[in-house]
Amino acid sequence: MPTGYLEHANISVTDPERSAALLKAMLGWEERWRGPSQNAGHSIHVGYEGCYLALYTGAHVRGEYAKGQPLNHIAFMVHDLDAAEAVVKAHGLEPFGHDDYEPGRRFYVFDWDGIEFEIVSYAAGASTRGPAAGPS
Repeated sequence: MPTGYLEHANISVTDPERSAALLKAMLGWEERWRGPSQNAGHSIHVGYEGCYLALYTGAHVRGEYAKGQPLNHIAFMVHDLDAAEAVVKAHGLEPFGHDDYEPGRRFYVFDWDGIEFEIVSYAAGASTRGPAAGPS
């Protein structure tokens, strides 16, 4: 039985405010902290008690990422996939790769920096256009 868990991940983005707004609106997360970071950078931490995503930027962050180098994607579980997709679109992003297979429905989206997110749902009765809500 594991005794550890993922407490946070730190990703480099060109605009932490914009990225934080998307995650808070789509996932219901809260801002946990913001302030100066290493290499004259700035970070915003968004998430919930026990788990968060650190959104880091600095003068050296260019947001020129290629898929899978070094990160393939980050997955978020939601209960209402259609609502999450509406938030993604409202933020000017284009969902793709809608799949519906066990154990849930999902879609993918690249953020403004080319970071790929999978949005997945394990909720029963979810529509066929995207994943159902639930853990991924």
